[in-house]
Amino acid sequence: MKYNYNFEIKYQEVDGQRKLRLFNLETYLLEVAGLVADELGFGIRALHPMGLTWILTRLSVEMYELPTHCERVRFETWIESNAHMLSTRNFRIYSGEKLIGQCKSVWAVLDLEKREIVNIFDDPMFENCVDGEVIDMPRVRMTTIPEPTGSMPHKIVYSDIDYNGHCNSCRYLQAMTDAYLPDYYGKKIRLDINYSKEAMLGEEMQIFYLVTDDGVQYQMKNKAGETSCSAKLSIGDW
Repeated sequence: MKYNYNFEIKYQEVDGQRKLRLFNLETYLLEVAGLVADELGFGIRALHPMGLTWILTRLSVEMYELPTHCERVRFETWIESNAHMLSTRNFRIYSGEKLIGQCKSVWAVLDLEKREIVNIFDDPMFENCVDGEVIDMPRVRMTTIPEPTGSMPHKIVYSDIDYNGHCNSCRYLQAMTDAYLPDYYGKKIRLDINYSKEAMLGEEMQIFYLVTDDGVQYQMKNKAGETSCSAKLSIGDW
């Protein structure tokens, strides 16, 4: 089953080119995923009383163009699968009837006390919710940045923390694109993000970035050298 949600892009969500910021786009994707999960009975409202929550583990987005302020955008979404402790949720993004992007997201359920991923997909509340349609978006493997082009420190502060008690998924992307953002206006964009370790309030992180011929690669690491988030922004004919 497919679900559709419509939004009008707000002035505060666009950048100096009047295009929707990438981290604001991710905010919409997460909002839509949450709305569908609540509608189906296994959203945050249902999981939090059980000491559980949803976390995003991987996100891939292809945008053929970015919407601008006051533009009405429709997000079509569905669940591809719930298997192997992971839920895959797909999206198509429309401006009017024009397809302007698509997305594949992978989610897991986190035990808030143990801070461990758990498998609850055999629970009856997950019955009859899988659509099954696959979006062809091959996974992009992230590699370690051997010699970064540059870096920038980032401390996890109050405004980074969400209701799960760790850094919000969109705030990683905001911090990384603040460190470096290539010129992608008027071009096709592919964004891939992997979330691998929670970043908590007060942690001092370092954002490393490597400028490449087709975009930029990012890694955000803690003081111990552990990667919390890695991303790649590819531009043009990917």
